[in-house]
Amino acid sequence: MRKLWGRASSSNVMKVLWTLDELGLDYERIDAGGAFGKTKEPAYRAMNPMGLVPTLEEEDGWSLWESNAVARYLCNQYAPGGGLYPAEPRARAKVETWMDWTLGHVTAPMVTIFFTHIRIPEPDRDWKAEAKAREDAGRLFRIVDAQVAGQRFLCGDHVTLADISLGCWVHRWHALPIERPDMPNLARYYDALKTRPGFVKHVALPLE
Repeated sequence: MRKLWGRASSSNVMKVLWTLDELGLDYERIDAGGAFGKTKEPAYRAMNPMGLVPTLEEEDGWSLWESNAVARYLCNQYAPGGGLYPAEPRARAKVETWMDWTLGHVTAPMVTIFFTHIRIPEPDRDWKAEAKAREDAGRLFRIVDAQVAGQRFLCGDHVTLADISLGCWVHRWHALPIERPDMPNLARYYDALKTRPGFVKHVALPLE
């Protein structure tokens, strides 16, 4: 059976778990990273030289790392041309645009907000940085709010890898104890994400 190495609380691991569930693929998840260790061991570094999670290990021993690459591979390998990662060039380009946009713009401010409230001990929290990150994230989520006006998901009325890439941050934006500007379309989009069993199972979880 294929293996997915990575702790369930990692946003990048969540992304791949949700993809696996959307595709109906069997897998074994192995705790790795953070308190679970393993990522500095030579056998793990042979699969993933960055020593981060997740890492996908196929049954024949072939491995792949970087969550977006893993998600794309799973779609190409097991559901080529499927709706999750469409084959038509322009439809695929739109999906990849949102995937790249999430990685390049949304991740940094959301990591700052998340770590400030959840991971960093209170005496060490940089509230000035958190406020700046919350302002930046709010500006970015307004783009999402406009994008999903009149449609269920980022690229239309069907879920794609674009939503899987962004979904964790949409959940954390709504679940964190922060002030948020009113964005009704974004709220409806969050509700639409919660109709996907993989999102509920792997992403919409208590924050830790």
